[in-house]
Amino acid sequence: MLEAIGVRSIADLFAPLSDEIKGRTDFSGVAPALDDITLKKHLQQLSGKNANMDQYPCFLGAGIYDHYIPPVVGHITGRSEFYTAYTPYQPEVSQGVLQSIYEFQTLICQLTGMEVANASLYDGATAMAEAAIMACDITKRKGVVLASSVHPAFRHTVRTYLPMLSESVNELPFDAETGAVDLAQLEAAIGDDTGCVIVQQPNFFGVIEDLKAIAGAAHARGALLIVNIDPIALGILETPGACGVDIVVGEGQGLGCSPGFGGPLLGLFACRREYVRRIPGRIVGGTVDSEGTRAYTMTLRTREQDIRRDQATSNICTNQALFALAATVYLSLMGRQGIGQVANLCLQKAHFAQAAICDLPGYEPVFTGPFFKEFVVRCPRDPAAVNKRLLDAGILGGLPLASTYGDLGENALLLCVTEQRTKEEIDTLVAALRS
Repeated sequence: MLEAIGVRSIADLFAPLSDEIKGRTDFSGVAPALDDITLKKHLQQLSGKNANMDQYPCFLGAGIYDHYIPPVVGHITGRSEFYTAYTPYQPEVSQGVLQSIYEFQTLICQLTGMEVANASLYDGATAMAEAAIMACDITKRKGVVLASSVHPAFRHTVRTYLPMLSESVNELPFDAETGAVDLAQLEAAIGDDTGCVIVQQPNFFGVIEDLKAIAGAAHARGALLIVNIDPIALGILETPGACGVDIVVGEGQGLGCSPGFGGPLLGLFACRREYVRRIPGRIVGGTVDSEGTRAYTMTLRTREQDIRRDQATSNICTNQALFALAATVYLSLMGRQGIGQVANLCLQKAHFAQAAICDLPGYEPVFTGPFFKEFVVRCPRDPAAVNKRLLDAGILGGLPLASTYGDLGENALLLCVTEQRTKEEIDTLVAALRS
């Protein structure tokens, strides 16, 4: 292993540490153990040094979002029968877990307009990679057309999962004016060996794509369309199923899961019924027992631990059951009207913030396309310096894009506004940018 990673000895692994640290063997200066009360206060003082979203309004999105989580979500997911449960290896005994998964699948199908959903995956990025493998397997083609307006981490994950297809992953540039997929370039990029087209809705810049037109272009050449969705946006946007999408994936963190430290996350995966036997992971079904009572059963498991390895569709071994439960509780609480209200608040507040920011001297919008809750602005100076000033003002700023999208220039900044942000907080952001 040392030879493989290019070091000569175990000691070389610790070379970056200073001699002072490596030579520290005297622990006599360590404070004595604290009692529970003192320790709790000490830890609270330490955690108070962090800039957290309970104290600082957050305008950072880029895949992890600060959406409101109703208290009942934590109450139900914290119940011991759910909180301590792992994979149901004797699934029919675990009727409560199976029912929660079944309801999750049902809600994801209703939200996306698709016919089948699985029991969830690790996160949105791995779900997208699994979808690409599945689409290439269905079409018996190896080419992948991947929009460059898809989240950079998701694109990187797709390339990591597809080493045998890496030379066939064709990244499609976005329209420099609108920020959306350029349909003419998309049609030219799809070839006879293209198994799937992958786009994001809304895309990484928050811009809304024309899914019907993209689906038409993909299907005209025999390719499948995979769309990575923001589930909150589906409160107001037409469902992917109604737009002709074949496979829907997404990051479900915004559905009642905490954004703390960037995870854990929740991978969504849904598709058309005809592809059900190629779907990765698990599917739970509803049935009746010998007495005619409603029951739930593990219906399909195509992972390599459950069937012959050469017939497996994936090596995914675990679904995010606890976070799928959180999403189930969240969606059940919100209902159709609630999700629509949350999405509309995100839309209106983001447009209000963008208009106010772009009225400031030196700030301007980067794209003209319609957007949902995220947007890109060009700042008059380095966005990292802008973010530092915002943090000094008690505001968590956006994401500088220079390292991932250098073509946009050095001063492009991606900002996000969810339903959590108040008018006062947006006004404070604008005032800080003005100063």
